[in-house]
Amino acid sequence: MIRVLVAGLGNMGRSHALAYHHNPAFEIVGLVNRSVPANLPDELKRYAITADFHEALARLKPDLVCIATYSDSHADYAVAAMEAGAHVFVEKPLATTVADAKRVVAKAVETGRKVVVGYILRHHPSWIRLIEEARALGGPYVFRLNLNQQSSGPTWEVHKALMQTTPPIVDCGVHYVDVMCQITDAQPVEVRGMGLRLSDEIAPDMYNYGHFQVLFQDGSLGWYEAGWGPMMSDTAFFVKDVVSPNGAVSIRMPESAKSDDIDTHTKTSLLRVHRVGRGDEDLSMADEPGHQELCDREAAYVARAINDNIDLTRHMNDAVQSLAICLAADESVRSGRPVKL
Repeated sequence: MIRVLVAGLGNMGRSHALAYHHNPAFEIVGLVNRSVPANLPDELKRYAITADFHEALARLKPDLVCIATYSDSHADYAVAAMEAGAHVFVEKPLATTVADAKRVVAKAVETGRKVVVGYILRHHPSWIRLIEEARALGGPYVFRLNLNQQSSGPTWEVHKALMQTTPPIVDCGVHYVDVMCQITDAQPVEVRGMGLRLSDEIAPDMYNYGHFQVLFQDGSLGWYEAGWGPMMSDTAFFVKDVVSPNGAVSIRMPESAKSDDIDTHTKTSLLRVHRVGRGDEDLSMADEPGHQELCDREAAYVARAINDNIDLTRHMNDAVQSLAICLAADESVRSGRPVKL
């Protein structure tokens, strides 16, 4: 049984903790959070909550640390966990700088510990199928991906807290850049980004709307857009298209989908494959997993990675690459210039 310490009890931390609670491969030995959350699920109320991560790590000596805190603590917590002998599951983004992301990977290599990064779409059957269908069409590709959230109330508060360290195009962008990189094996060569601050409720040097383009060595190009806040439009908030010379693969959402619903971020409803000269094929995704079930699948993968000694070298390097692209986009937003990779 894998003894796990869960750090961070926000939306993702609670979902990961529930996944460990229900999976017999794991035993939760403690939770870390600065305070006791008011909305803690009943299943998690039996576990002691500690405010000090390092104290809990030293006292509890877990086999695995799940890091679901704010992004600026990810790298330090991951390195500390591995130095204490624990494997790591860390929510995306892996770090807030490329240097810190590489530091985590180097520590994993040095200690032989496993590091799994929370790229939840890698465990989603519809996204796995989208990647397979797109690769079958052949490149070069045009990637058109976005996720805008018309957030208000508690969700807007969460977004404002996240933007203390990370803009939307980085926080969410790493997921979708990771998808781009899984479809084309070509190296990214240049990133061009733009962003705008649309609210006085966030720091003057932060922006809550942005988009960027990434150019790949094989000629493929990608567009990603992300915006958070009560001012965002919920029209065309969810665009997921991959286009090639031979056709396109698209995720199509029902008209009833809401931009601030966490399940909307992963549910796909319908996958449409368009092939030139052959018409369209609609693949129903009606029975796909919801957000919690995806976290359950992610936990099961972590158990396999540890117990079966899965080689995570490519997984970690992919996490560094997708982060590097999104951070280059943020640099481009702030400098007003394209960034070469």
